[in-house]
Amino acid sequence: MWSSVTIGGRSADVFTPADRPRFLLVFLADLDEVTLRDNAVWTPLLDANRMACVCPSGSESWWVDRVCPSFDPDKPGEQFLVQDVIPTTLAQFALAPRATALAGVGVGGQAAIRLGLKYPVRFRVVAGLGSILDFHELFGRGTRLDEIYDSREQCRQDTAVLQVHPSTWPPHLWLACDPDSPWLRGNDRLHEKLQALAVPHTTDFSTRGCGHSWSYYDRMAPTLVRFVVDGLEAEARRLV
Repeated sequence: MWSSVTIGGRSADVFTPADRPRFLLVFLADLDEVTLRDNAVWTPLLDANRMACVCPSGSESWWVDRVCPSFDPDKPGEQFLVQDVIPTTLAQFALAPRATALAGVGVGGQAAIRLGLKYPVRFRVVAGLGSILDFHELFGRGTRLDEIYDSREQCRQDTAVLQVHPSTWPPHLWLACDPDSPWLRGNDRLHEKLQALAVPHTTDFSTRGCGHSWSYYDRMAPTLVRFVVDGLEAEARRLV
């Protein structure tokens, strides 16, 4: 059910459910590049909901629209994801664009949320677990962000909280973060802004699962998958 493929010259793990897939989950990993491949919790959930899944490599790019030399000297991670990964996988499974959901953990979680807020018409179902939303806090600490941005402020301007549009947003938006995670404040800050703008969204900042870890991600998997499936089913019922 899981296979390794090459998309745009980079590796990706792809899950094919036993029955013809209805939906596609684009799952973005954290900096450790651990994907859902052969995960004993997530794989049965994907299969039961007839959801294909693609987990591309490239988290060091932070999936932003700026060049990361160690990722690709010419193409930013965001463009690779939007122009290569998603269209290629949709074509593989003969799915329409509206059948796509974005989700991820850590770095990948922030990317899913940020892209949903940046492109709310294109990405209407997005979810993040333990998302590193305030990634500008890491600038100057020896991460790839130091290659991508010229300053901490330039980095901050690219974060999810500054992508929120006052009148257009993804209709299915889910944020979850373990209360013991060091990234809780960034998630709560986005939640506060969304509340202030009356943007509908769902949060879980109370469930614990060993902080920023796969123990937590696996515990939250059924809730995330249920949210994503409900959102995609609602989108499938839309006439336009």
